[in-house]
Amino acid sequence: MGDVLAGFHAAWEFGTDSVLIRFERGIRTPKLFQALGERRVPYEALAGVELAPGKRGTVVLRAVPRPGADPLIDVAAGGLKESCDPYRLVLPAERDTLAEYYADEIRAALGPYADEPAERHLVAAPAPPLSFKAYDGKASFDGTAVAFRWFWTGASSAKWKAGDQRFPVDELSGVEWHSPDGPGGALRLLRHGQAPGEHTTAADQDPAAVVFGVGYGLVHESLPFAAAVLEAVRSPGPTAAARVRAARPDPGGIADRIRHLGALHDAGLLTDDEFSSKKAQLLAEL
Repeated sequence: MGDVLAGFHAAWEFGTDSVLIRFERGIRTPKLFQALGERRVPYEALAGVELAPGKRGTVVLRAVPRPGADPLIDVAAGGLKESCDPYRLVLPAERDTLAEYYADEIRAALGPYADEPAERHLVAAPAPPLSFKAYDGKASFDGTAVAFRWFWTGASSAKWKAGDQRFPVDELSGVEWHSPDGPGGALRLLRHGQAPGEHTTAADQDPAAVVFGVGYGLVHESLPFAAAVLEAVRSPGPTAAARVRAARPDPGGIADRIRHLGALHDAGLLTDDEFSSKKAQLLAEL
């Protein structure tokens, strides 16, 4: 396809086999989007696409990921607010015809197994923060193991007695994340033989869990962390934590992307403001 569709907080760049979602930076952009930066989504990772009227003179284009294709969506398990859904692109209502065109293009590009769950992750987990603060402890992930270090001001006596914890990835079967925006916010690690949702111990008493609270375990910190752990548990090869250590900006690649934006601007596909904003984002990556 080779085109860019810019909306509020994000722009979708369409390629032959995937769509690259680039999130804006700014005080009005959800912090989760800023933390994600950008995500490449293969068309084979999608089950479909939806287009519907939005609020206050907008239209919403939403890609629907296949179950099992994206560790971020899997671990969120429906717990994300609509405004923080990375697969939603909100556009001015006058762009509805253009949005419908791209929706049709995505539908035509869907893989042959769009109606089936994915057998493996097809979208890379976002590069996680290597650590974040929960209410009762600090969680760290180095790509091979998750560690919990308890805070004396918040941890229960059960966690203090158990001591600080370290869980190698190969001893885990999964991870559960419950948003800090709702009751029971926590991140819990599942060991082999432990079924999701079947717990005999509350999160504040479980040494394999950290509890969120007001100002702790924030979505943009704890969700990418949980997705990176899930990716490491389920997928062989380099984890997101390893990628963030190895990643370095490619000046040549950024220059090519700026030239591509310039061509789109010259063709009238990007407004002056859109071109200036995207160019500034790319230069900030250097």
